[in-house]
Amino acid sequence: MAISPSSVQIESAASLQNFPTLRRGITEIFPEIINSENPDENLGQRLLTTNRPLRVKFGIDPTASDIHLGHSIPIRKLRAFQDAGHIAVLIIGDFTARIGDPTGKSEVRRQLTSEDVQKNAQTYLEQLRPILDFDTPGRLEIRYNSEWLSKLDLPKILELLATMTVGQMLAKEGFSLRFEQENPIYLHEFLYPLMQGYDSVAV
Repeated sequence: MAISPSSVQIESAASLQNFPTLRRGITEIFPEIINSENPDENLGQRLLTTNRPLRVKFGIDPTASDIHLGHSIPIRKLRAFQDAGHIAVLIIGDFTARIGDPTGKSEVRRQLTSEDVQKNAQTYLEQLRPILDFDTPGRLEIRYNSEWLSKLDLPKILELLATMTVGQMLAKEGFSLRFEQENPIYLHEFLYPLMQGYDSVAV
């Protein structure tokens, strides 16, 4: 889940008052430097002075036919941000779902067809509707990462690949175990974390 400021106005005092509650259960907010005198480096102070809500991003890959219990905590936290006047940005990973998250996997994921992904994505939205606020204007953005990932050209992909080493990739959960066990690791799987990170840049 990623957080950034937006340009829509809200009641800043109320937002700041709710901030400790919203902060509960979150591992890290960036940037959040509590003792900094620079408002740009203090998220709570920025809320008070800029009168702008946060844009809170959550990405989900439609790799299965239904959402699962593990999704419930970040989704409910996303709703809490909505209820506090912030903007939820739900990213449907219809492009990254074609690769599949390799984290914790002992073997390569089966690649899905675009039809499988679209069908799963539609089911996810139907299941998320009772939890998230789909109806209040300006409280939810739904984006599909194929909007930007499908437009990446080879020079841009090479630029992204140059930001990480093979050693860094192999140190990630799943890759290291598969490497030790001499299980195949395919090159397209290395693209997954880079594409996932690019989602935050794009939105």
